[in-house]
Amino acid sequence: MPKRPALLTAFAALALAAGCGDRAILRPVQSTGAYPQLPKPFSPVVPTVNIASAWGWPAGAMPVAAEGLRVTQFADNLAHPRTLLVLPNGDVLVTETASPGPDRGHEGRSLRGALMYTLTSEAGANVPSANRIMLLRDADGDGVAELRLPYITEGLHSPFGMALIGNTLYVANANALVAYPYDPAATGISAAPRQVTWLPAQRNLHWTKSLAAGPDGMLYVGVGSNSNRGENGMNEERERAAIWRVDPRTGRHSLYATGLRNPAAIAVRPATGELYAAVNERDGLGSDLVPDYLTRVREGGFYGWPWSYFGGHIDTRVRPRRPDMMRRSLVPDYALGAHVAPLGIAFSQGQRLGPLYANGIFVGLHGSWNRRPLAGYKVAFVRLENGRPTGDPFDVLAGFIDPTNQRAMGRPVGVAVARDGSLLVADDVGGRVWRVSAAR
Repeated sequence: MPKRPALLTAFAALALAAGCGDRAILRPVQSTGAYPQLPKPFSPVVPTVNIASAWGWPAGAMPVAAEGLRVTQFADNLAHPRTLLVLPNGDVLVTETASPGPDRGHEGRSLRGALMYTLTSEAGANVPSANRIMLLRDADGDGVAELRLPYITEGLHSPFGMALIGNTLYVANANALVAYPYDPAATGISAAPRQVTWLPAQRNLHWTKSLAAGPDGMLYVGVGSNSNRGENGMNEERERAAIWRVDPRTGRHSLYATGLRNPAAIAVRPATGELYAAVNERDGLGSDLVPDYLTRVREGGFYGWPWSYFGGHIDTRVRPRRPDMMRRSLVPDYALGAHVAPLGIAFSQGQRLGPLYANGIFVGLHGSWNRRPLAGYKVAFVRLENGRPTGDPFDVLAGFIDPTNQRAMGRPVGVAVARDGSLLVADDVGGRVWRVSAAR
């Protein structure tokens, strides 16, 4: 069994001594919804460190589905699966990917960089990126992908987002948006990709680039910030913490929305064509702040980062202050909870999982690293009413944390609704794709 790195053990002890008062005082439900409670910021000298070590699933173990649902294994033995795309013919594409690694000229030389590398290693993130997209096919409809083939192996650099428009498959690498010719009859693509446009990389603190195809024929790319709160200087944040709108024909882009620290998951609602995003908010203000959120994205909207959060709540650590930007800051639609790390969203499609899931959004919550106690590590469902997220979120798939030792047996990432209406969940630590269906 893996041992906890000495640096992390030492830092955790220091963090406990420096920030021993930092424990969540709010119940999770109090940090969610349209009007979350936002307590006074608590900013310890050393940030809270409380991470679930990546362990993997013991033989025969699996997550726990909500009442009325059942979970089965759709595919296993995958190399850090992260995002999913269901193709029109029912095939499923899954990215096998991980961080391209720290830029040793930047983060790698700092104490913070060394700490973050150690923390992400503990969480199971610092594995070599397979840089591969796999095809999964359940030809006989039994809920198990009996065919699994490498679909794309060339031209990938920590791929994350995927989108299909007509006969072109688009992939958002960590450093570029690229395009491949798509043939529904083929089980692989060997053609070299065409670069549509570059994407910000450099330090690349947030390397994942989310992707969605809009009804206007444009592509939307989520580009995370290069820092937690702008501490590396705003020159490094040029065109980051934003959602880009890209013309797939010319590669020209504009900033569709800004002030989104890390829009790690974006999707278009089929019924209306509206763009939604799940955003990972800032760290270092205590276990109860700042809630990550789900929101409809307004064109031209500014959502606060780095100067404020959840509307006009000022982050006093950021200098110089920008009252003009804080006044512009929009309030997100819906808080998902502090530090839950949403990395995947998918809209429900009808009642094939039951009437409870007829109208809403599934959210893959990857889980916290600096909150006490742990939060996230599950798939949640948020109902929609008149297009707005509403009510309390509720668990669809949980049980990713071993209750006896607080280790992560798996961590949910991307979610997608399969052609048969089941919910597919990528589990990077577990190396699996889970399938959630209605119990019979």
